This record gives sequence, structure tokens and C-alpha cells, in this order.
Amino acid sequence: MRILLLTTYFRPDFASTGVIMSTLADEFAAKGHEVTVLASVPHYDVNRVWPEYSRKMIHFEQSDSMRIYRLYTYIAQDRASVMQRIAAYGSFNLLSTFKGITLHRHDVILVPSPPLSNGVIADVLSRLRGTPFVYNVQDIWPDVAVRAGVLKNPRMIRRLRKMEDYVYRRAARIAVISEGFRTNLLSKGVPAEKISVIPNFIDTQHVVPQTKHNPFSQRHGLEGKFVALFAGNMGFSQGLETVLDAAKRLESIKEIRFLLVGNGAGRERAEAYLKTLNISNTRFLPFQPHESLPDMYGAADVCLIPLRRGFTKESVPCKLFSIMSSGKPAVAAVDRDSETRSLLEESGAGVWVEPENADALADSILQYFRDPVACRIAGDNGRRCVEERFRSEIIAEKYLDLMRAATMGNVPTSMDNKKADCPKTGSGVQHE
Repeated sequence: MRILLLTTYFRPDFASTGVIMSTLADEFAAKGHEVTVLASVPHYDVNRVWPEYSRKMIHFEQSDSMRIYRLYTYIAQDRASVMQRIAAYGSFNLLSTFKGITLHRHDVILVPSPPLSNGVIADVLSRLRGTPFVYNVQDIWPDVAVRAGVLKNPRMIRRLRKMEDYVYRRAARIAVISEGFRTNLLSKGVPAEKISVIPNFIDTQHVVPQTKHNPFSQRHGLEGKFVALFAGNMGFSQGLETVLDAAKRLESIKEIRFLLVGNGAGRERAEAYLKTLNISNTRFLPFQPHESLPDMYGAADVCLIPLRRGFTKESVPCKLFSIMSSGKPAVAAVDRDSETRSLLEESGAGVWVEPENADALADSILQYFRDPVACRIAGDNGRRCVEERFRSEIIAEKYLDLMRAATMGNVPTSMDNKKADCPKTGSGVQHE
């Protein structure tokens, strides 16, 4: 099968969507499929185009059987600005359209969202080349921006909702990452037979449990400390101020350190808030290279998923799979009726607390600090679960099955959305 992957992010630009799409592309190619990638130039980690990609509009790379075209993209200097982000996506969409129509015909197009506009470009290429496209919903726009309060203009919201409806109607098949997303799309009139639930995954061969004594912990002075780690995008939905308030409550315990790794629209505000707290047990670091992730997680003792209320009812954050694969316990501040809470309780890979509750977050971290056996049990449970349910090769086959169905115009028959149980040896700390 000849697959065209249209994605804003792709390695070495390891935003979460970039990691997912890069791994899927590798799996497709390893299974003998021809893969062509249209992606933006790397920029996500430093919020500017990498110097080696700044001199040309289009860069071509050949990676075994994979062809990669990197397209110059305007970079939003203020990631909190919706207009700047639209301009950034627009510049990528313009070049991806021009380049896409020059490529040989593919059997299927796979395109992840956000942004919504990528789905429009996939439809343009689909019409011009007679190629069906599969739309992969990693986040539901504009819902997430409206919920976060960063998108308030009624006219723009209406336009984006029309674009959303258009893309759903035009897609041959739609892959969503959770049952909550499926319910959302069904409520918007998307036919049930068009939607398949395919969860996200983790490269279990790359993110593996590491000892705490490693180059990352040595480089950042973390040996001998109990490290509570947040790693990922610091965006609209993150409750970083809640993490900092929890750090304030635990500052008297000198062995506990908080480490926040990443960039994003919310980082500047969180750093400013940290200064007002006047505590010394918390540090910020920028995004780390992909090859450093196993050691980064190895340096941690417990990993945090802090989200604002109302942001986790529909899906499981990608970072949870990385945490579980690294063999570390997760403390997730998420909604009571969320899929994240269900997965944690089912697998025994960590604990759930109410979002935006610094006392509960601090208490759960403290319980893990006092009970290293519970840490080990939760970490082992998480690793076992991702190996059995969320390995990349398992999920890649589901995407291939869906794309085959799209090319034949029928409903996939071998898709199995029923989740398997994650066996556990014990749940360790529990917190209500």
C-alpha cells in the first residue's frame, strides 16, 4: 500500500503528535508499505526553525523506503495566540498543497488533527488525485480551545465548527483515540460506521525502565532525591499552578524535588507563578531530546499528569503511556469520570486525584515517597499493561486495517475495539 502521511510534526520534532506519526510511519515501512511524509520543518522544541532547515522552502530526505518532505513553516512566537497559530498552520497548509499535487498518486492519505486545516488539505489532495483520506483525531478542535477560554470570538468558532463538520463528512474513515472522542463525534452527527477507536501507544523498545543512576539524573543533580516529574507540552489544559502549589506544601521535605520539563503557551505564566511562591524545590527544563527520554523518566520516582477540570473526560493523555512504559507510577489529576482514571484503576499503574486540588496531589506524592514498594508495584503494573495492550506494532496494524478498508470503500471487519484487561499485582497507594 502506498501511504501519504500529512502531519504538521514529524521526527526529529518530537511533539506528541510527531512521536505518534513518526512511530506509525516506521511501523508501516517495516511492514513493507511505501510511505511518503509531508511535514513541517523541525521547530517545536525551541519555537523556531532549526538553523539547518532555514535556508530552503522544501527539504527532501530519504529514510530507507520512506520519503520525507519538510516544508518551511511560519512559527507562532506566542503559542497562546490563536491568530498566530492559524497563520502558522496556514503557511504549512499552503506549501503542503503545492507539494502534494506534484507527488505520484497514493492509495490512501493519513492525516492527524489538530490542526483542523490539515483535514481540508487532505480533502483537496483526495479530490485532485482520487485518493481517500483517513482522518486521525488526536484532539477535538475547536472544542478544546473553547473549553480553555482561548477561543472566544463567536464568528471564528462558527467557522471552525463548519470546517470540523466538513472534514468529518469528507473523510473516508475517522480514527479516534478514545470512546469519549467517539461519543463526541456521534453527537455531531458523524455516522457510527465511519468511526473506529484506535488508542494511542508507546514505543516500548525505546521507552524502557532505567535505573535512577543515569546521565540525566547526574547532569541535573537528582541522585539521592525523590523526583516528582511533569514532562510534556505546557499548554492550555495543563494545571501547572496546581503542581507548584503542591510543591509549596511539600517544601519542608528536603528529599522531594519537582521537575517540570517542556515548553508551551502556559510555561511563562507558570514560571512567573513559581517566583511568587519563593520555593527552591522546583525546577523547569526545556524539552529534552527524544533519545534522553528513557533516562529522564528513569530519574523520576513518580510522574504527574496535572490537567484542569473538564479536560480529560474524553481521552487518555499520551504522556501516560510513556510513564507506564518507563515503569513509573502516575499521579493523575483528572476528572472523576475520565478514561484516564479508569485505565489507572484497571491497570494499577498509579492513582487518581481531583483536578486543581493541590492538597490531594501533594498527599499522593507524599504517600509514594513514604512507600517505595507501592512505587515499584505501580510501575511494574504500568509496564506490563503497555506491553500487552499499547505496543506500537499492535496499534499500527489497526491503522493499516482501517486504511485498507478506506481504499476498498467498506467497513473494516477485523478492527477490534474491545479492550483487553491489564493484569496487575496490586494497586499500591490509593487516594480518593
